[in-house]
Amino acid sequence: MVERYLKAMFFMVFEGLDGSGKSSLMKMLDQHLTARSFSTVVTREPGGTEVGDQLRDLILQKRENAPTPRTELLMYQASRAQHVDLVIRPALLQKKWVLCDRFSASSVAFQGGGRGISKEQVEWLNHFSTNDLVPDLTVLLDLSVEESKKRRTRRGDETGSVDDRIESEKDDFHERVRTAFVDQAKESQRTGQNNWLVLNAALTPDELFKILLNDLQSRGWVS
Repeated sequence: MVERYLKAMFFMVFEGLDGSGKSSLMKMLDQHLTARSFSTVVTREPGGTEVGDQLRDLILQKRENAPTPRTELLMYQASRAQHVDLVIRPALLQKKWVLCDRFSASSVAFQGGGRGISKEQVEWLNHFSTNDLVPDLTVLLDLSVEESKKRRTRRGDETGSVDDRIESEKDDFHERVRTAFVDQAKESQRTGQNNWLVLNAALTPDELFKILLNDLQSRGWVS
């Protein structure tokens, strides 16, 4: 089984609160894969395409007349549909690994848990926008809301960046988002799907990567 998977492609998604370390872990995995002659595509949501990046700006900008929760959800889904059609599916058909910063689980967490839109409605739209594409593995970097805020503040001090519209939501919003992420992972475990990996984002990047690599090796995806 290991040999069958060694040159296969997989669709991996990285989820979690902002500041949880998704980008760093994705970069480390990408470097590991490319060093072993795997072809990879590293992408993100919202965004990943010209249309998606334009929608990203509209979604995240702070403005007086911000998108309503339903509008926000539909904008994310429109970006996702374009992303799947133009980037993700073509890459998978070319036998490339796809490493994506956020995907459909984020809609369940942010618009479902955070905004209070029914999970059934969000999941229906997820199926529609992705044409039923499901990640092979979703890696959740679980981080407390308090630590997420500290990391965002530190990032702002170092780079001059400011929180976007979603990051600027109150703590109770982010607590609901975190709970919704964890609940999705627990549901995967209950149903025996084995397509979520929950990591303690308080660990160092090297520690996180070691755990991730061990998991991928146990699945027979990498050597």
